Amino acid sequence: MSHTVVAELVAAVMKVEVAVGQRVTAEDPVVILESMKMEIPVLAEVAGTVAEVVVAAGDVVNDGDPLVVITPDGR
Repeated sequence: MSHTVVAELVAAVMKVEVAVGQRVTAEDPVVILESMKMEIPVLAEVAGTVAEVVVAAGDVVNDGDPLVVITPDGR
């Protein structure tokens, strides 16, 4: 079962910090968003392997949009 990291606000994607196949731990930054000239790191909520990166730098996302899909450890 995979875990999808989603945007929690309307923002622009400044930078994608991970790539498919990369291992992450909980609290690792996966995407940096920009809203109202503030940088907002989006953190992984689970440890695992990045299965899919849904967004790219320059994309605009809405609340609830998927950003990164992670396959949790042990699954």
